Amino acid sequence: MAKSNRIAMIINFLLIVALLVIISMVESRGIGFPKGKRGPSCNEVHGVVDGDTCFDLSNTFNLSTAFFESINPNLNCNSLFVGQWICVAGSA
Repeated sequence: MAKSNRIAMIINFLLIVALLVIISMVESRGIGFPKGKRGPSCNEVHGVVDGDTCFDLSNTFNLSTAFFESINPNLNCNSLFVGQWICVAGSA
């Protein structure tokens, strides 16, 4: 009985390790993005100062609205705060 419990624990451990390895491989290969793309890449950032808006920042750094949003995919322009880092150059 004890031997079968030990074997079951070893098998469960190996399954968990295998699952973690698979997840790690999927994340490192960028699966979920189109072939050759790994999502946005940021080359330069700007620290938000009082009065900054997304519109002002995109104009200041000569970025189209679509490109600005693509390099800042999780940015909520309605809740910018002083000191927040915003990507102002990169690739999407």
